Amino acid sequence: MKKRHHLMAWPALAVVLLDQGSKWLVALRLHVHESVPVIGGFFNLVHVRNRGMAFGLMNRSDIDLGFYLLVGASLAAMVILLVWFTRLKEEDNRLVPGLSLILGGAVGNLIDRVRLREVIDFLDFQAGPYHWPAFNVADSAITAGTIWVALTLLLRRRIP
Repeated sequence: MKKRHHLMAWPALAVVLLDQGSKWLVALRLHVHESVPVIGGFFNLVHVRNRGMAFGLMNRSDIDLGFYLLVGASLAAMVILLVWFTRLKEEDNRLVPGLSLILGGAVGNLIDRVRLREVIDFLDFQAGPYHWPAFNVADSAITAGTIWVALTLLLRRRIP
């Protein structure tokens, strides 16, 4: 396997394993809607289920169409990422880690969605009156990968 394929596969696999392992531990140790303060007033471990997408959008049990749309969108995103990866030129190798993180996160959340029909979220941050919606390792990887890809694309003409 080419070196670039390893650079795509291993980080994605690591994200999937870390994501699924952390969700398994949360489901094993915390009841749904249970919260455990880690850093008072700033960070909690929680166990929430999200049938929708980011920020709880479409998080309703009465919309089966939403489930199919989200599964389809996840599969489409994964295909797009893999096609993009296979068409990368040598000078675009800096995109591979970001694409890999996004792919691993998409697979991690898709596993939950297909297996449970919802996604387990457990990282809960707040700062005073400001509260961020709970998220998980897969969401973090997607966000980090997206930032990586965006910065790489924005800066690639400036970096020799």
